[in-house]
Amino acid sequence: MKPVVFFLALFAIFAEAKKPNIMVFLVDDMGVMDTSVAFLTDNKGKAKRYPLNDFYRTPSMARLAKQGVRFNQFYAMSVCSPSRISLLTGQNAARHGATNWINPASNNRGKFGPPEWNWKGLKKGEVTLPGILAKEGYRTIHVGKAHLGPKGSDGGEPLNLGFEENVGGAAFGAPGSYYAKAGYGALTKRKSHAVPHLDEYHGSETFLTEALTLEARKRVAQSVKDGKPFFLHFAHYAVHAPFHSDPRFAKNYESSGKSKNAQAFATLIEGMDKSLGDMLDCFEELGVAENTLVIFLGDNGSDAPLGHQHEVACAAPLRGKKGAHYEGGMRVPFIAAWAKRNDESVGQKALGIPAGAIQPQVASVEDIFPTVLKVVGAKNPEGHEVDGLQLQTLLTGRRDETRKEQFLMHYPHGPHRSNYFTVWRDGDYKVIYHALPETKSTGNRVQFSGGNYEVYHLANDPFEERNLAAVKSTLLKEMMADMITRLERCGAKYPVDEAGRELKPRVPGR
Repeated sequence: MKPVVFFLALFAIFAEAKKPNIMVFLVDDMGVMDTSVAFLTDNKGKAKRYPLNDFYRTPSMARLAKQGVRFNQFYAMSVCSPSRISLLTGQNAARHGATNWINPASNNRGKFGPPEWNWKGLKKGEVTLPGILAKEGYRTIHVGKAHLGPKGSDGGEPLNLGFEENVGGAAFGAPGSYYAKAGYGALTKRKSHAVPHLDEYHGSETFLTEALTLEARKRVAQSVKDGKPFFLHFAHYAVHAPFHSDPRFAKNYESSGKSKNAQAFATLIEGMDKSLGDMLDCFEELGVAENTLVIFLGDNGSDAPLGHQHEVACAAPLRGKKGAHYEGGMRVPFIAAWAKRNDESVGQKALGIPAGAIQPQVASVEDIFPTVLKVVGAKNPEGHEVDGLQLQTLLTGRRDETRKEQFLMHYPHGPHRSNYFTVWRDGDYKVIYHALPETKSTGNRVQFSGGNYEVYHLANDPFEERNLAAVKSTLLKEMMADMITRLERCGAKYPVDEAGRELKPRVPGR
């Protein structure tokens, strides 16, 4: 090889090796209170513990939070598929159109749901984060739950969506079983939900969370051996139902006084946390920890089996849970940190994440796409509309004065836990609009608890106890007008009545 050609080849290898590795560690159905790490804060911005923080055991999350920044107002959609697609595209669910969890076998739009909603999810050829990173020289690896499209569709197979490797990802969202002796569902009545690609563990004592971790470690190690930067999208099935107890941790909760299912849920949390620690250890063992950015989050609010979805129970002191329009349904844990701190490393000089910081500014799952692109120096393809905003300033622990504190959650479906609603947060205020009343009684009479509109001032009333819709009528009208503008900008689809007419949100009094 000629000297100049050899030098250029060597330079290319060196440049590629310096690209930061990325791990997105996505936990299913984990709300902001399902952890021993305190995310909520007092009126001085200091972390404040609540009883649930003392029930769960998440030392690896604590380890990650100690060396990075955690957000206490980070939002995801309150059901899973919309959040997962938003993460990979940077688009709000109202724009990408997959506004409900995707039933792998049939269209679950609901009786009055939009006929044109995006039930098929992501499609081959669409712009995705792994697709862009693969073109940037990254090894793109998916491990765990996908739930990005129904069975037989493009979205039902992550390899169609920019991932070069897939372990465990399929069309369904809940595993048939967490137990290897049940073939992770293959040997049960739920064989249609058997987690694929894990046959070598069948019949063993290897819990599903552990099997996926072992597979993730293998693939990361191979990528490092091959001299390729990696994008690992590690999306656990935990802590989604079925609530199968992880025997490695069951004794830790036997005397908790909680129900059997609540104890099992806690073991799923602790097993997920062990997986996080194992991955951090893996990066250190491979010598890439200082150049690996870890992004940890949940995909929707908590589904812990501790109470009703609209009450203060599983996300206490927050109201609501998975599927709900209240904060417990859409506030999720978010931590960003380099896997090992070294302020002198090239990547960490470029993105200096402070140790043990708490970021109070509002952000959401759709922000991850533009943030990762910025970190790796990639560009968003022309023509791909992105609703998310870069998190770089917030990751440094500072406030971003250019950033509006807004979040849109559009759920034009039912029947579910909460039906046919849209949430719009702008600053300290949050409005909830229901396109159709919720049925609260039998017979022909239909009632809605609190009316079609709810308004909360989250700074003064973080637990949503006082509906201000009746006393803040001018503010309600302004917020509804802004919500409608944002929905129209995204090309949102709406519920329909029995005659097929769209039930668009309305400003009260108009």
